[in-house]
Amino acid sequence: MDEQNLDWISVGHESDLPEGRVKTVTARNVSICLSHFDGRWAAMGNHCPHQGGPLGEGSIERGVDGKCWIRCPWHGWDFDPLTGAPPGGHEDTGQKLYPVEIRDGEIFIGLEAEPSRARTVTDVMAETMVNWGLKRVFGMVGHSNLGLADAIRLRVAKGDLDYIGVRHEGAAAFAASAYGKLTGRPAACLAIAGPGATNLLTGMWDAKVDRAPILALTGQVQTQVFRPGAFQDIDLKSAYHAVARFSQPVLGSSNHAELASLACKTAIVERDVAHLIFPDDVQTIPNDAKAAGPDGRTGGSVVYPSENDLERAVDLINGAKRPIVVMGHGAVAARPAVIRLAETLGAPVMTTFKGKGLIPDGHPNAAGVLGRSGTPIASWFMNEADLIIALGTSFANHTGIERGKPIIQVDFERMQLGKFHPVQLPIWGEIGAFCQAISPRLARSGEADDQLEELTVRWQMWRDEKRTRLSEDRGQGVHSAAVFDALSRLCDDDAIIAVDVGNNTYSFGRYFETKGQRVLMSGYLGSIGFGFPAAMGAWAATRDFAEFAGRQVISVSGDGGFGQYPMEFTTAVKYGMNITHILLNNSELGKISKEQRAGEWPVWSTDLHNPSFAAFARLC
Repeated sequence: MDEQNLDWISVGHESDLPEGRVKTVTARNVSICLSHFDGRWAAMGNHCPHQGGPLGEGSIERGVDGKCWIRCPWHGWDFDPLTGAPPGGHEDTGQKLYPVEIRDGEIFIGLEAEPSRARTVTDVMAETMVNWGLKRVFGMVGHSNLGLADAIRLRVAKGDLDYIGVRHEGAAAFAASAYGKLTGRPAACLAIAGPGATNLLTGMWDAKVDRAPILALTGQVQTQVFRPGAFQDIDLKSAYHAVARFSQPVLGSSNHAELASLACKTAIVERDVAHLIFPDDVQTIPNDAKAAGPDGRTGGSVVYPSENDLERAVDLINGAKRPIVVMGHGAVAARPAVIRLAETLGAPVMTTFKGKGLIPDGHPNAAGVLGRSGTPIASWFMNEADLIIALGTSFANHTGIERGKPIIQVDFERMQLGKFHPVQLPIWGEIGAFCQAISPRLARSGEADDQLEELTVRWQMWRDEKRTRLSEDRGQGVHSAAVFDALSRLCDDDAIIAVDVGNNTYSFGRYFETKGQRVLMSGYLGSIGFGFPAAMGAWAATRDFAEFAGRQVISVSGDGGFGQYPMEFTTAVKYGMNITHILLNNSELGKISKEQRAGEWPVWSTDLHNPSFAAFARLC
């Protein structure tokens, strides 16, 4: 080895390794067994040729002749640290040696210049995903995704991607789901085969049922050991069959750029789960193909309502005395148009719980949240209405839209129209396009009631009631009304708030008054543990998209929800995430206790044993 042309890489200091000891060090990306004996230093390849045992975790053994040997900790094979040879001269079992120098107490190992890295299958696919707009990956690096992880690493090094390594794949999936709900763009989740891939599934279902784009990138065992029962080998295509709109294995013969394009297009266009399965041996196959992108692959997305439907809607609305607007999360992109429509009609706007915050509660037309997590204001106007204009809502049973009243339902997804029961006028179209087309044709009825004046009165009644609750002291700590009264006053008007599942969620929906904040939740899946990982996803979005830059990120959970993924607090610390977490701690799964009592069951197994969460946060 020509020592003049080596790269000399520092691996530590003399004090790191006492006389008579060995240790594993890493120079560049080479694992090396470093030894110190008889005042000498030596370095050899770290992997025993028998079964790959780590020689640096072994020991120095002295033979009867006084000669030193390095013994493998797994099966006891010995190697001469100065020559790399075994004592018996076994064929092809010698270890590669590396030159060592000590410079002012610092240890340097000489490596040959690093060869250029061959372009691989996963390089092509990672570049394609970046071309489609992928900006963020959450996940865990492991033994069956190392080639893919290295392709992602190179994209991160070039500034094309950002990566967040989490402590549990479930948190990665929730973070990516929340990212998709907030931005409308997919983030990716990286996991290994077997348990890593299955740990993603809950978050994948959360994204699917709430129509958030997301990418799952899972490792897999090598192709030659599919199905005979290899370690961590499960049928991932079958495991993801129900949740993924697109799920395909990446094979050596695949069109790799096209596979990545189809996954990205499915996630974005269908607002659904796309899944790619990467066998270990396929990830590093050389591939010089050009990466693909979205040019020429997608068209316009606006669906305009039919003229006949618009005319019928005008007749119904102009003839109503007490129309109301129910705005669901499906109207998130059309908020200004919906509010202008309500202002034209003088109509109250209530939101579903998933739509909380789409109209600020201080707006003259705002009527709060409708349903179990809502306010008596919204319920009262629902009861008094003679026409319901439902925009981007799913009619979930938690919401409580009165099906016996005349309903105009607008949705861009035809299967959502009249999904649970017939409505008087189902309209297929984008909500923004509907509002813009119909607003100029509306003429408020001269017999219409002044609902805005009634709104003012109803809000005052509700705020008086909340003040009464603030004064209550049951000797059980701070009332949730007080917590959310403070949060209403103190948080930024454009904050992003991720809420968990449980009593804390109901209290947030009822007591928190929005000023324009965005609210993220596990809507139709209702998965406990969503809150804090979702806040991590929201924080990532503030780094990736100018429209969210600098916005405050808050998460709200109960002690049960936070307990699902508490170690992600260390993830937030590692990446410097500025997240304010509000934890309502009653040492109980309170919502379940309440349901047990309501069903006349005994309260059982809902108590929790908690640490001091504040102390835990400081330790992290």
